[in-house]
Order: sequence, then C-alpha cells, then structure tokens
Amino acid sequence: MNLTTESIIIYAEIAIYLLIVLGIGVYFSRKKMQSSDYFLGGDKIPGWVLAFSERATAESAYMFLGAVGFIYLAGLSGVWLLSGMFIGIIFSWSFLAKRFYQERKKYNVYTLPDYFAVKYPEHGRTIRLLSAIIMGAFSLFYIAGQFSGTGKTLYSISGIDITLGTVVVAIIVIAYSCMGGFMSVAWTDAVQSALMLLAFIIVPTVAFIEIQQNGLSISESLASMGNGGNRWLGGLSGLALGAMLLTNFSWFFGFLGGQPQLSTRFMAIKNEKELKTAKWVAYLWTIVVYIGAFLVGIFGSVLYKQGTIADSEMILPYMVSELLPPWIAGIIFAAILAAIMSTASSQLLVVMTSVSEDIIHKTFGIKANERNILKISRITVIVSGILGIVISLLSESFVGGVVGFAWAGIGNTFSVVVLLTFFWKKTSGIGVIATIITGFFSAIIWTLSPLEAIVSARAGTFFVCLAVGIVFSLLYPDRKSKGETTV
Repeated sequence: MNLTTESIIIYAEIAIYLLIVLGIGVYFSRKKMQSSDYFLGGDKIPGWVLAFSERATAESAYMFLGAVGFIYLAGLSGVWLLSGMFIGIIFSWSFLAKRFYQERKKYNVYTLPDYFAVKYPEHGRTIRLLSAIIMGAFSLFYIAGQFSGTGKTLYSISGIDITLGTVVVAIIVIAYSCMGGFMSVAWTDAVQSALMLLAFIIVPTVAFIEIQQNGLSISESLASMGNGGNRWLGGLSGLALGAMLLTNFSWFFGFLGGQPQLSTRFMAIKNEKELKTAKWVAYLWTIVVYIGAFLVGIFGSVLYKQGTIADSEMILPYMVSELLPPWIAGIIFAAILAAIMSTASSQLLVVMTSVSEDIIHKTFGIKANERNILKISRITVIVSGILGIVISLLSESFVGGVVGFAWAGIGNTFSVVVLLTFFWKKTSGIGVIATIITGFFSAIIWTLSPLEAIVSARAGTFFVCLAVGIVFSLLYPDRKSKGETTV
C-alpha cells in the first residue's frame, strides 16, 4: 500500500479520533464508580448528551452504509425507509421517553428485563431470564454487524485488510466500553453524534455543488435508473406497493421501546427538565441527519450510475473519497466509524447488563460487592466483544441484513412487550412470556422463509407478537396486580 500525503492526513485524523474516544474511556475508568454509574450513568449525564447518545446509537453503520446504499439503488421511493424510522423516533421521544424515566425511578431498575420482572412478579424470574438471554444473543449479532461495517469502511478508505481493520477498531470499542461503562459510552457517543451530524451536512452539500458544476439533471438521472427511481412510490401499485411500503415502514416498530440500547437512554434521564432538552435535541438531530442521508443517496445515484459501485453500501465512502479534500474526508470517515462504534459499544452494554445484572445477580441471586460487580461486568464486556468479532469474521451477511435480523429479534419483539405493559392493564406475565418466545422463533423462521421476500420479518414479528401477547394475556390473566411485589 503506497502512502501519499492525502492518505497520511486521513489516517492521522482517524487515529486522533480513535485516541479521543479511547481517552474518554480512560478518563472515566479513573473515576470512582458505583454499579448504578456503570450500568446507567447514576443520574449524572445531561439530557443533551443522552439525546446525542441515543441518536448515535440508533443510527449505526446502517444509516451510513445500509440506508444510504438502499436509497442509492431505489431512488425517491427510498424515502419510505427513512419515514418509518423517523415516525418511530418521534413517537418514542414524545410518548415513551417520559414513561421510561418515571418507571425507572419508581421501581429502581437498570435494565428492561429487570423492569419486566418487577412489573410481573408472579413470573418475574422466568421473564427476566428469557429477556436477558434473547437480548444478549441478538445483541451479539448486532455487534457483529457493526464490527463488519468497520472492516468494510476501513477497506474502502485505504485498502486495509478487512480482518485487521475489524479487529483493531473492535478492540478500541471493547476497551472504552469496558473501562467506563455507560458513562464513557454516553460521552463518546456525544462526540460521535456530532461527527455524524457534520457528515450529513457536508457530504450532500458538496455533492449538490458537484452536480451543478457538471450540469447534471437530477430528474433525468433518476428516470434513467429504469426501476421507478424517479417516482415516490417506485412505480409500484396494488399488493406490490403495499408490500414495499410495509417493509420499509417496518423499521418504525423497532423504535417503540423494545431496543434496550435506546430505552436505557430514556431511563438514564435525571429529571423532566433534562428530558425536555433531550427531546428537542433528538428531534432536530434526526431531521438534519435523515434529510442529509436521503440527499446523499439521491445525489449519489445522479453522480454515479448503477453498476459504478460494486457494493452499494459503500456509496457514501466512495463519494467522500472522490469529492472531498483529504482533511475533510478524514473527518467524515471518522464520522462513519463513529456511527458504527457508538452502536457496537451500546450493544456491548446490553450484553453486559443482561449477563451480570439480570442473569448472575438478579436471576441466580449471586451476591457481590460493588468492586466485584464491576469486575464481572467488565469481563462480560470483553468476552462478548470477542464473540462479536468472531461472528463478524465468520459471517458474509451484509450490514443491512444483519442489523435487520437483530432489529426484528429484539426491537420488534420487546416493543410489543413495552407497549402492552405501558398501555394495556390486562397484560399478564404469561402473555409477556408467550410474546418473548414467539418473537424469538418468529424472527428466525420468518427471516429464513419465503415470507421475508414479501413482507419483512420486522413487520411480521411485531404483529405476530402483538396477537400472541393479547390472546395469552386474556387466556391466562395474572392473579396479582402488576408491580405488587418485587422479585
């Protein structure tokens, strides 16, 4: 690999960024922390930081690689993918965030599995164990998807071996997550979120200028795609249109409280004033980033015709390399890595709390002092990170495919549990157990079946789980009031 002045600048900026996030981890590792700080921030994190953290965590490699690549191929109809996600985000911050904050304060819990267990004490142990195992298992696939995105991104930037790139960045993510827990992850997310925001302002702006300077027509270029790229509905009608809209809109269901890496940000908010600040920060961030992502995909399809890019998920890195000077390109590449790393680190915390808090401490009742709890938690982060690396290197799945599978298995399943728990008083412990088991098998079976080609498992899993949760709650009501005792 020949090093040029331009590539040295890019490498240097990426290295500085990686050192900064690692430094944040080192900083918090030197602070005296209780388990409440390590698991959920101990009510010490400002609302705007939690909003940045939630947004960076939610978008991940999928926004930079999967979603932009999809829009690049689909054209205008790609807007429905972002629309479903956008509405889900607005709904979660408007109607669920406050409830999560209040419920965490009321029941003094750190995790979703523990919250469900306390709400349904008659079956609390089973609910906690099932939830923790399933969240932990699917989170490993989510982590692997992010690590895979890291390797692909570094390869597209510099030609660095995918395996080497994946392992190096994964080790840094594991390190700062392990050292500072939720505290370091939230603050590194704030830095990463700012970089992501900057990227989706700069790239579409530069791409539009390039289009104007070359005298290209956006409408003509979209029409020449030949797949309905110049039509908001993709040129589809009838059942095909319905299936397309439902599949793209299905990302909405995963934002309804079931993603533990996102819900913990709501639970970590310390008061209603900070909640209000966080809400507006999240709204504005999402509007800017989603418009930017859509424009990057559209402008990319104008500048680079179909077939120009071998891997559509690499369209944004390709545009950065082609259109931007090295010192700006390095910042944007750091932003792409930021998106990946923020989600990977948050998923590591999901696995960590599932194992150390929900399974070892709460389910099996193994007692430990604060020092040993932190030690167990850090060991769990390291082990789960290594497993994530192994899965990412063994899997040939695209980033979008891996993330979509994990989204159905965790988000769409537990979104049903959250909605039923928050808004339907007849929900029972048996209903929750049946929903969780159904979601686990539905996500796997649906994804592997021909149904996936018709309607995404993200939509199918949600509605199947909702039906099962309602039916089993009515057939097997709880004998006690929810939350009457703790487990």
